[in-house]
Amino acid sequence: MYAADGVQALDRCAIEEFGVPGFELMQRAARSGFRQLMRHWPDAKSVLVLCGAGNNGGDGYLVASAACRQALQVRCLAIADPGKLKGDALKAHDAARDTGLHVEAFEALGEGELENALSEADVVVDAMLGTGITGALRSPFDQVVARLNASGCPVLSIDVPSGLNASTGWIESDAVKAGATVTFIGLKAGLMTGKGPDVAGDVLFDDLGVPEDIYQRVDPVAGRVDWNRVAPNLPLRRRGAHKGDCGHLLVVAGERGFGGAALLAAEAAARTGAGLVTLATRPEHVSPALVRCPSLLVHGLTHGNELDALLEAADGVVFGPGAGQGAWGQQMLQRIMAFDGPVLMDADGLNMLSSRAPGVHSNWILTPHPGEAARLLGVENKVVNSDRLEAVRQLQQRYGGVILLKGAGTLVYADDMIAPVVVQGGNPGMAAGGMGDVLSGIIGALAVQGLVPSQAAVIGASLHAEAADRAALDKGFMGLLPMDVTDRVPQVLGEAEGVLIPLGFR
Repeated sequence: MYAADGVQALDRCAIEEFGVPGFELMQRAARSGFRQLMRHWPDAKSVLVLCGAGNNGGDGYLVASAACRQALQVRCLAIADPGKLKGDALKAHDAARDTGLHVEAFEALGEGELENALSEADVVVDAMLGTGITGALRSPFDQVVARLNASGCPVLSIDVPSGLNASTGWIESDAVKAGATVTFIGLKAGLMTGKGPDVAGDVLFDDLGVPEDIYQRVDPVAGRVDWNRVAPNLPLRRRGAHKGDCGHLLVVAGERGFGGAALLAAEAAARTGAGLVTLATRPEHVSPALVRCPSLLVHGLTHGNELDALLEAADGVVFGPGAGQGAWGQQMLQRIMAFDGPVLMDADGLNMLSSRAPGVHSNWILTPHPGEAARLLGVENKVVNSDRLEAVRQLQQRYGGVILLKGAGTLVYADDMIAPVVVQGGNPGMAAGGMGDVLSGIIGALAVQGLVPSQAAVIGASLHAEAADRAALDKGFMGLLPMDVTDRVPQVLGEAEGVLIPLGFR
């Protein structure tokens, strides 16, 4: 995936080094956009096309022209003055006009005419701003976007929804909420993380047939993975394996009143294949934990020195879910800081870590949400959310190890990775307390089964997302609970191992 300037560099490379005319690329983009319009809204009879002043507007004029040729009812509004068009965009505008397209100036519309145009359209094509925007919408685009979103009319955005930062996924003021976005030449990182998934709808990529060699000229800012791509890298289990071969994970979690977080993490770890899972928690949580999951080894701890023997027996540690930031959690953290195996820090573990002097630890896996990431960096939440890719890079530089930044378009970055990766998958039902605890247990279990920390984080996040997507098929989004995700993990793993015959999701 690429930042906006990277896509511009790919575009220049195709034109200048490989001789693909810029106007030809614009024509290909328009054909691709119109095809997707017809695929997504095959019954559409009337189309409203909103055009800006740059190349994105040029794409829009050509899409409108294509719709005219197919005998659709087309209304084309120039939101920016066509007199400002230059180069290929001007050529596209003139070519569309030559084919009979009537272009109306937005500024000439009377009161309520935009609302009327929106109400009469079956679908709107957003070709206003494209990849160039980095700040807040200016007039008249802010007015048009607000009225478009309020209309509820289906929208196809060309390249990126207007108002979305194509590089970061940040929205400074407002952005078009599209049902689908067709994007060209290079997949924009902002479509896949931050606010991008909220507004882009279905993201459809078309390389426009540019030469493959151009992708060797420009470095991407991020990769992307999903469960199908990473599943072949699961740790192999030989037929004669015993529990000692499959790792011993110690979960240290659960201050008084937060035993559920501890149990969610520990049970998820057991379901993800750790040979042994020991839960170190407050004594009052021991009985409930054993009733819920009797395969766990559960120890009730009062003081930090009781943790030493458990650490000696462990291959890896998960620390933080429900640990609190009081004396109990601080004592546990002090002991864990000296552990030399993989340590996953989450939740209260991260909050305690943020109050300490930063230290680089190669075996750490830190899994902050944006608020925790902001505390770790000592910045406001907006700084993290406005550029998640930069935030994950800064976190890795400051703390070392592996950083997994949660949120839509989860990011993973480590010093043994060329660039951060976006983990695809997941759904809005995961916006529930305890989902992160399940993720911690999943990643911790993989980390003690022979995977290096970066592999454990990427595969674990992908498994978590896949299990949640399958659980949502039965439970929906609003009713999805963390336990539903844990319950799906064995099925996902079994199919990947080839143990289960895929008969559909039940």
